[in-house]
Amino acid sequence: QLQLVESGGGLVQPGGSLRLSCTASGMGIAPYPMRWYRQAPEKERELVADIDSNGVPSAYAASVKGRFIVSRDNVRRTIWLQMNSLKPEDTAMYYCYCRILDYGTGIWSDVWGQGTQVTVSS
Repeated sequence: QLQLVESGGGLVQPGGSLRLSCTASGMGIAPYPMRWYRQAPEKERELVADIDSNGVPSAYAASVKGRFIVSRDNVRRTIWLQMNSLKPEDTAMYYCYCRILDYGTGIWSDVWGQGTQVTVSS
């Protein structure tokens, strides 16, 4: 069973940087696109970045484009989100996400990490 664990969140001043990590255990992530989502208080969860199975970023939210970079290492079963030029509006819980296939049953499942909090404030 795939488990995702995020780390790297914290408190940072506006203009600063953070690097989030998401490490998988239980199975490999190589065949699957991976995503970062975030959710701020009283707001809907939004897609931040998407990276395909080959490590090519395929989507960024307009609000983070040019500031955030998503990357992955399938051998290390880890994806990262490098966040630069952080703004107060980037404050949110950040989640790692993967949709995986059970090849035995043909059923797709959504897998979420527990999240890591990012707070941008002076």
